[in-house]
Amino acid sequence: MQIEGRKALVLGAGRSGIEAARFLSQRGATVALHDSKSVEHWSDQARSLREAHGVGLLGGEIPSWLLDQVDLVVISPGVPTNTIPARYVDRKDGEVIGEVELAFRFMKGRVVGITGSNGKTTTTALIGDLLKNSGIATQVGGNIGTPLLSLTETSSDDGWTVAELSSFQLETIVNFRANVALCLNVTPNHLDRYEGFQEYAAAKHRIFMNQTSEDVAILNADDEITASWASGLKANVVMFSVKSELDEGLFLRADELICRSNGKEKVLTTRSEIFLRGLHNVENVLAAFAAGLACGASPESMRQTVSEFKGVEHRIEFVAEIDGVKFYNDSKATSVDATSKAIDALSGGEGKTILILGGRGKNAPYAPLIDLIRNSVRTIVLIGEDADNIESQLSGVAPLIRAESMEDAVMKSFEVATHGDAVLLAPACASFDMFRSYEERGRVFKEAVKGMQRVVTA
Repeated sequence: MQIEGRKALVLGAGRSGIEAARFLSQRGATVALHDSKSVEHWSDQARSLREAHGVGLLGGEIPSWLLDQVDLVVISPGVPTNTIPARYVDRKDGEVIGEVELAFRFMKGRVVGITGSNGKTTTTALIGDLLKNSGIATQVGGNIGTPLLSLTETSSDDGWTVAELSSFQLETIVNFRANVALCLNVTPNHLDRYEGFQEYAAAKHRIFMNQTSEDVAILNADDEITASWASGLKANVVMFSVKSELDEGLFLRADELICRSNGKEKVLTTRSEIFLRGLHNVENVLAAFAAGLACGASPESMRQTVSEFKGVEHRIEFVAEIDGVKFYNDSKATSVDATSKAIDALSGGEGKTILILGGRGKNAPYAPLIDLIRNSVRTIVLIGEDADNIESQLSGVAPLIRAESMEDAVMKSFEVATHGDAVLLAPACASFDMFRSYEERGRVFKEAVKGMQRVVTA
């Protein structure tokens, strides 16, 4: 891809946009970085691009004269693809791509791509560990936190790049090809951005669009949407299931995780050896094993890695136990389905769950939580701007308490908990009403828990 001499507009001054602006500028493009927020509200890292790399910084509206000069637009994941600048440049035969597509054009080696509504980050991190511990040259990035563009220089012809990919990132791929592509599940999410569920599902499906018969597609046989895709793909399809035995594929039978291929079976590991809690994490482990096998990782090495893998931050992460009450941080549960999986993972213990819900809603119904809440939740503590909506849908299902801040939510949760209960932050919402990211929300929750622990145990 020719970059030198091009006039590029990067939309979105977050992590992906910053990396794209730097990357293009270093390779000889004239670059403008735009964000809807005024420049004084940008991060220091974004503002530093002006002096360090000669990048123009634009906040607010983009002048039409600039769009007439631009021949390349790079869209960050958080920016809708139907924005006026992108549509304008596209109509005048300019190129409109995302950071993932830009990175792919400079990436060496092969790619494992992971998408899905839930479990992406855990599965991506696990696959990275499975390959590395099998002696395979591996790097991990994408939606997990490290922009793929920052990995282009360290990619190698004989190595693998393991990439977590959101639906937003997949919207803007053109030639991107995952040699091993995996979709964990597709459940309602981001309906504040998409016209409907089918449009959202179609964005997920794009991860397979450039695969060939030499590639591998890994699908969840238990998910109605992903299972329906199996017959229409060019790649070799591998299915996994926790609900039924498969003639070919990976599945859970009693306590054993099995791989069945060409009539032969192999026990990969057992459920009791997996540190991660919840049946949804058994799904993630099966999917990760399928990817590892496709990449040539040793089954014995992978079994050892799975037994030692403790998960990732903000995903049903144990924080502390205070006077018999355990606190779990699942700030990454930004959808209703993710929250339901977190509640289910903690059910069956000694006590019940105090659930902290709320944030910026995504226009998805909360009704799917009702049965789980009735069976497992003692009290719901509501935070954030969607609290009224949540209360209107869940009123009468469990006692509801309002909290003004995360610290207030932690304190009120502890006050209503009894010995053996678990306090679970699984908001089913985005974080942007109160926090910059789900990571910040999770860190504030953990700090509040630690602070209360110091007070209680003093």
